Amino acid sequence: MRFDMLRKFPTIILVFAEGKDRKVIRTAREAAQLLLKEWPTDDGEEFLTAVRICLEVLTGESEPEKLHEAIVRAAYEAGIAAITTDNRLGILRIYPVSEAR
Repeated sequence: MRFDMLRKFPTIILVFAEGKDRKVIRTAREAAQLLLKEWPTDDGEEFLTAVRICLEVLTGESEPEKLHEAIVRAAYEAGIAAITTDNRLGILRIYPVSEAR
């Protein structure tokens, strides 16, 4: 099995800890690093889905766009602001921090 760590998707900027820490994700490798080593929580349905889809993208079983969507949903679940472009609409989107923490 060959891993493709450089599969790209639209850039996501995640803003952690009241704006003090930012992470930029453009590739499946950056997503894997963030999800497995730097994500603030290791539970939650959306987080686990993002990890699964990340593995699927790395192994060529899924498309990078699905990972992009999964990371944005996991960020919302974790209360992390996500700034990204929506290629379908051609606009910048900012997903608000979740109210429930």
